[in-house]
Amino acid sequence: MKLNYRIVVFALAIIFGVFFSVPSLFQMDQGKKVALGLDLQGGLHMLLGVKTEEATKSRIKSIAASIKHFSDRNDILVDELKFDDSSISFALLDSDDVKHVQKFLSETEGINLSVNGESFSLSLTEKEILNTEKEAIDQAIETIRNRLDQFGLAEPVVARQGEEKILVQLAGIKTQEDEQRARELISRAAKLELMAVDEDRAARVYNMSDSDAREYGDVILEDVKNPAIKYLVREIPILDGNMLTDASMGFDQNNRPLINFKLNAEGAEIFGDFTGRSVGKRLAVVLDGKVYSAPNINERIGGGAGQISGSYTVMEAKDLAIALRSGALLAPIYLMEKRSVGPSLGADSIKASMIALIGGFVLVIIFMVVYYRMAGVIANIALIANLFIILAVMSLFGATLTLPGMAGIVLTVGMAVDANVIISERIRELIYEGKSMHKAIEDGYANAMRAILDANITTLIAAVVLYAYGTGAIKGFAITISIGILASMLTAILGTHGIYQMLESKIIKSKNNRFWFGIKG
Repeated sequence: MKLNYRIVVFALAIIFGVFFSVPSLFQMDQGKKVALGLDLQGGLHMLLGVKTEEATKSRIKSIAASIKHFSDRNDILVDELKFDDSSISFALLDSDDVKHVQKFLSETEGINLSVNGESFSLSLTEKEILNTEKEAIDQAIETIRNRLDQFGLAEPVVARQGEEKILVQLAGIKTQEDEQRARELISRAAKLELMAVDEDRAARVYNMSDSDAREYGDVILEDVKNPAIKYLVREIPILDGNMLTDASMGFDQNNRPLINFKLNAEGAEIFGDFTGRSVGKRLAVVLDGKVYSAPNINERIGGGAGQISGSYTVMEAKDLAIALRSGALLAPIYLMEKRSVGPSLGADSIKASMIALIGGFVLVIIFMVVYYRMAGVIANIALIANLFIILAVMSLFGATLTLPGMAGIVLTVGMAVDANVIISERIRELIYEGKSMHKAIEDGYANAMRAILDANITTLIAAVVLYAYGTGAIKGFAITISIGILASMLTAILGTHGIYQMLESKIIKSKNNRFWFGIKG
């Protein structure tokens, strides 16, 4: 027996597979493990709806805020800047500013603009409304996925279902507290707005109705700690969470949790300009329609950083920071359907899958040994190594194993042994032709290589496409198939070839082709 580079690589692959598989096989506390999907360990299944019409309202409000900032920055006098759910109207006091404002609005995409003298009115085009609603759903999917990733759940499933629905599956959610926390994190709008307090009418806020406030371009908001305290703020915000770049939990001088946030360059500039001309006035920090604080502006605030303080726990502050970092939802979401998948379903699924996997594996091993004798034993060694490598790679990358994923492993078992069947048959044919054992083994692998590569590469391409365009369970199936194909190329081609090269002198000396390859002669 002599060592060769193929057998060394194969041995290292086996050591790698066993080492990184052990934590998953024995469910050890230390080491990386394969996470089980919703169908295997239970969890939470939710179907969410998106109120896309609210995204259109937010878009209108954002355009109104841009007009307000542009006019303030360029000292343009605007009279009665008003907006509703679908349109914006305002008038200029100086006709010389018409062309300037018209040029600014012409750079805003997706609007119908009408100018009548000094009066302007604009609305979103039908195409822009459809795009805004579609973007709201796409953004909700991405935002929810980002929040759940930061929440610490292993590979949550977040996918579009139909036109305006979102499917969310969270494996491992077992307690009512975890479920409630996850639901709040998903549904939280996390819409941050910095809004100017209307100091001229603030004292009258308790005697005003919402319609009265709207006539002045204001809105009445409640204090987050005490709903009895009300604030009269300008309806058009100074800036919103779209300009937020980071948010993290911190503590104030009394060791109470708060949120530190940072703005991008545009937001920092707007924030600095506003605070510079509003010294002595108040700025309301508004989150999801509630006023968290309304401090006095003592000086111009540069740098684009601020804080949100409130009466919440450390856990609530962490979740709020996650929600802000991942971005505000363009449109509110609501729960349409909820199901808790119990662990008993997972146990039944695991049991059925393991029976299929072990049953198929044992039958393949028996067939290979009976039909190919020692060549079958070598193929089985490669097959066992293949399973360990699949599990190790999935553990190393923290992949989630689902029921379709286990089906992929079962299929990989068949594909992995198929390569060894092709190789063994090629070697048999060459032995029948009277070739020397060395020639039969080397040419057998060379002749089988093209067929094996063609089959595996085409299957791998299909698996990559499934992963790219599939969701949830389809991705799990594609992942296990892809890893299995690459592992079988290593074990079935490189590994078994190395074993044959190591045992070649023994095979030649024994001259017992029946023992080694299951054939006469």
